[in-house]
Amino acid sequence: MRRPARGIRYVRSATSVKLGALHHVAIAVSRIEDTLPFFRDTLGFSAEPIRELADQRVRVVFLGDKQQRIELIEPMDGESGVAKFVAEHRKPTLHHVCYVVDDLAGTLARLDRDGVELVDRAPRRGAEGMVAFIHPRASGGVLIELIDRASLRDSIP
Repeated sequence: MRRPARGIRYVRSATSVKLGALHHVAIAVSRIEDTLPFFRDTLGFSAEPIRELADQRVRVVFLGDKQQRIELIEPMDGESGVAKFVAEHRKPTLHHVCYVVDDLAGTLARLDRDGVELVDRAPRRGAEGMVAFIHPRASGGVLIELIDRASLRDSIP
């Protein structure tokens, strides 16, 4: 059996958590206004208004519809985690994938109990509802966001 790459710690559980639909894919960008025209004008995605999430020190815009959604994330300062991510990659790059869950608090408790490394041990307010993140070290390098179905904004599935 092959071992995970250095720094990656997979956890095996007797039972798995239940993920719902893919909610969105997030792309980190240095400036939304530079990237938005491609997705909106070239690919034809509809765009919601750009919003500032001051507590997370980011600006976001959601593109698409209920079947396919993209979130563009721009850091508002040079100190946030997103700012460091953008500086490291120096071009628009996949930041995270987000899945809907029916019971976010319960899902987090179960993942934590099973030893999965979490960024958030409790739900917090995100752009679209209550969210929490699974650390990339737990998943082989992919940052995973979980969003609570009951907290989703009305326009979201």
